Amino acid sequence: MAAPKEQPLPPDVIGREDAIEILRVFVLDGGLSMAFQRAFEEPDMWGLLLVDLARHAARAYARESEMSEEEALGRILDMFEAEIERPTDMGTTTPRGQKGH
Repeated sequence: MAAPKEQPLPPDVIGREDAIEILRVFVLDGGLSMAFQRAFEEPDMWGLLLVDLARHAARAYARESEMSEEEALGRILDMFEAEIERPTDMGTTTPRGQKGH
């Protein structure tokens, strides 16, 4: 049975028992499949997480393509706003412990 192509652990979490994985996302059949746990007391922290993720992604595009970090971040933000306004797929959220988890 083939395993999914997983990312390696970040070096600073290796050997840390206090590290908690809160998000796992896979590209599957042209869409996204994810597992996550709420993790934060307040939902505001998810905004911080999303901004950090967008910045890291923009840096990766700048490093690995002809696109600047600013252009990549702008495109990410444009799509975020468009998807908030007119979702292409609302998806479903299945609580852990139910079918498929």
